[in-house]
Amino acid sequence: MAKTTIRSSAPKKTTAKVSSKSAPPRTAAKVKLLAGGNPQIAKGYGEEVVQAYLQAIPDWKREVSVRLDALITKAFPKVQKAVKWNTPMYGTDEKTFFMGFHMITKYVKVAFFQGAQLKPLPPDASTQKAVRYLHIHENDTIDEKQFIAWVKQAAKLPGEKM
Repeated sequence: MAKTTIRSSAPKKTTAKVSSKSAPPRTAAKVKLLAGGNPQIAKGYGEEVVQAYLQAIPDWKREVSVRLDALITKAFPKVQKAVKWNTPMYGTDEKTFFMGFHMITKYVKVAFFQGAQLKPLPPDASTQKAVRYLHIHENDTIDEKQFIAWVKQAAKLPGEKM
């Protein structure tokens, strides 16, 4: 099976390998998967519901998503987490979110809701003028330093009320 390598651009090369042979989800009940591998998880707030979502993601996308969640928490330790619309959301409070991500068939789609204000711009455009995306495919390398910088910037911008 193919592997995804996640690396930091920092001088010290720390590498986390992501394998399709990861452990099965640690959820109590079998979770229905929607298009692209998005787990169907009831709307909820807090760490527990987001972790249930992350553990229900299949294959290599789970490892990428768990790493993204850890990087977001590292960048903004006061982050408020929720699952809405079968998507983990990250915000400054339970109603204001600055980013989220979800599974697409061939990649993980990270959405920065005010991404057009981030420097440098996240690479993928949206039909919504303010939104920018980062698409992470299997075997991609994530520039963790840049990702953390985007999260820190995004957390300081006005979020989306949801």
